Amino acid sequence: MNDHTHHEHHEASYHTIYTCPMHPEVRQEGPGDCPKCGMHLVPEGSEQAKDGHACCHGHHGHLADAKIGADDKRYDKVPAGYSGTVYTCPMHPQVRQTKPGSCPICGMGLELESATMAEEGPNPELVDFTRRFWIGAVLTLPLLVLTMGPFLGLGGVRDIFGERNTLWIELALGTPVVLWCGWPFLVRGWNSFRTMNLNMFSLIGMGVMAAWAFSIVAVLAPGIFPDGFRDAEGHVGVYFEAAAVIVTLVLLGQVMELRAREGTGKAIRALLDLAAKTARVIREDGSEEEIPLEDVLVGDRVRVRPGDKVPVDGVVTDGRSSVDESMITGEPVPVEKVAGDPVTGATINGTGSLVIEATRVGADTMLSQIVEMVANAQRSRAPIQKYADKVSGWFVPVVIGIAILSFIGWAFWGPAPALSYALIAAVAVLIIACPCALGLATPMSIMTATGRGAQAGVLIKNAEALERFEKIDTLMVDKTGTLTEGKPRLVSVLPEPGHDEAEVLRLAATLERGSEHPLAEAIVAGAEERGVALGEATDFEAVTGKGVKGTVDGKSVALGNLKLVTDLGLEAAELTEKANSYRDQGETVMFVMLDGAVAGLVSVADPVKETTPDALKALHELGFRIIMATGDNERTARAVAARLGIDEIRADVLPEDKARIIQELQAEGRKVAMAGDGVNDAPALAQADVGIAMGTGADVAIESAGITLVKGNLDGIVRARRLARATMRNIRQNLFFALIYNAAGVPVAAGVLFPFFGILISPMFAAFAMSASSISVVTNSLRLRGAKI
Repeated sequence: MNDHTHHEHHEASYHTIYTCPMHPEVRQEGPGDCPKCGMHLVPEGSEQAKDGHACCHGHHGHLADAKIGADDKRYDKVPAGYSGTVYTCPMHPQVRQTKPGSCPICGMGLELESATMAEEGPNPELVDFTRRFWIGAVLTLPLLVLTMGPFLGLGGVRDIFGERNTLWIELALGTPVVLWCGWPFLVRGWNSFRTMNLNMFSLIGMGVMAAWAFSIVAVLAPGIFPDGFRDAEGHVGVYFEAAAVIVTLVLLGQVMELRAREGTGKAIRALLDLAAKTARVIREDGSEEEIPLEDVLVGDRVRVRPGDKVPVDGVVTDGRSSVDESMITGEPVPVEKVAGDPVTGATINGTGSLVIEATRVGADTMLSQIVEMVANAQRSRAPIQKYADKVSGWFVPVVIGIAILSFIGWAFWGPAPALSYALIAAVAVLIIACPCALGLATPMSIMTATGRGAQAGVLIKNAEALERFEKIDTLMVDKTGTLTEGKPRLVSVLPEPGHDEAEVLRLAATLERGSEHPLAEAIVAGAEERGVALGEATDFEAVTGKGVKGTVDGKSVALGNLKLVTDLGLEAAELTEKANSYRDQGETVMFVMLDGAVAGLVSVADPVKETTPDALKALHELGFRIIMATGDNERTARAVAARLGIDEIRADVLPEDKARIIQELQAEGRKVAMAGDGVNDAPALAQADVGIAMGTGADVAIESAGITLVKGNLDGIVRARRLARATMRNIRQNLFFALIYNAAGVPVAAGVLFPFFGILISPMFAAFAMSASSISVVTNSLRLRGAKI
């Protein structure tokens, strides 16, 4: 969308009347939030508005249900039809808006939703927080010297200025740190109470403002405090240094966290950097011109010189070369490319020159789709996150309650000055208990793991698929295109007496020319290689899972398995025995029928992928029971299974049977993954606990799957399993760190150790411990970037 179009759209949206789906009386120009229920307003007259209004007018009792159902929509501030830049929260993907800001739920800074729209340069929030941190550090250091001097042998510092003047200096140094350096935290804390989405900034805001406000009053009006706040010399303590140190340490933690979060995006940026910046387009007059990549159109012819990156997805029209596809597939061996072969953008051309015709450009290229899939997966939420969410939901109110009880306990039973001790304990509890580490525990691991998977050719559609895959115990695989190359070749033609080999092959190939099945392509290719001239087929009909029928040269012809022979009422007992001898060698045998009689057999073999045997061995070691489901005859399936060491076979399976088989396995209590590549595998991929699509397969299969293997080899499943285990182990470690830290830190901050050891931690130490806990979670998550999968 260009600037002019974007401006027109922006203007148009603000001249549209918007209304609340729950409260139709609320009407205004432009988008916004309902002042009554907080829901996002929608254009008046839209289906959303009609549905909501019908609900309100029909039965008011539905209002609460609708409100609950629309809970996530309250945080979606993007107008309908908007196609510009969208910002979202990495922890709460339901939060979406058109401008940068902070998340209304957790307070985190929003990020760009689309990875392909990522801007060059540093994160603006990181730049801002870094500046605030350094200014805060410069002001906090002399403040610490003033207040901590007596404990460090620098007591004379306070004597230089005098006690009263020192307090004013502390106020002058501490106030800018709290009110300017800590302003983002205070705003987020206030918003959390205003919307009742309590989070870490609720506690930080309360703790910092309590310490600062108390200190301000102590300087301006010390006489109003009772004796409980005064020390033996009658002085009221001030806590400017505690408030300033808390803000500075929290800023430090946020800066380190933002830098770490940028680290999780390195995988996406690395993928984006793979793309070529320009393309050499061949014009109609034969001239060549170097143009920006975004100006290339579908249908353009592009020259790729030796050593250059392939700019877009396309098909080779001229030339011959080897192409390094390792950055997309993870496979190091270059692939030979000749006319008619597909090429993928961002791969690297070898020593030959290629001319390609662009078939997919911009956001439609494989690289762009991979980037978007990774970005979407990073924002998705694993089911285990719901436990952290439940804990966080009641955690902040409980901590506030503990802080209040700590204050009361110290005020009544603490040593003099009791009320000062009470304030210190309450602030320390608020600060040390910030649930930032708990909130980061799962998302940071998911963000890092999905990026690591993309680099290894394993694309994770969402976090749920990654979590589920750890628990999978049964793997069902398709044969053709999954275990095998998916490029079968014609092996034998066996005519019946009275029929010629060339005639049988011509009939079969002519009929199969209307089919897109790999076996059909093998028969047609075999006929062409043998110089057999094909005829014309009419009345073509594909019989799902059985074969094909039609008319060739006025004669009724059918080609398929024994089920089709039986359906046509034919007998083929003797031929079945002959077919079985070929099936025992792993070949697929089909019957050719002409005018109601079997005319012969054709045998096709599909070579097993080189990587399949080792991958199956590794999958067994990882605890999988492997089932092969195929439409092939049982003898062929058994021959392949015996050679590969497959645990169980399901042969003569129709496409609809695969989903049924998975349902049966799930009813037995098994956790099932399905690996397939064809259109007919899509229902089974959707039914499985985790669907695994071969990246070389059909688009509908990829859409139905939770995991996509770019190369399409089974060793990608091995990498996916190892990644899933490493990720879930990492998440559990993070949750353990976060929960144990709070379980130990809150009681200590409240002062349970004071009666026994005289230990009461200061709010400054609490702030340091809180930041350290978040950094430990982030650092642990980043270890996944180097995980061996």
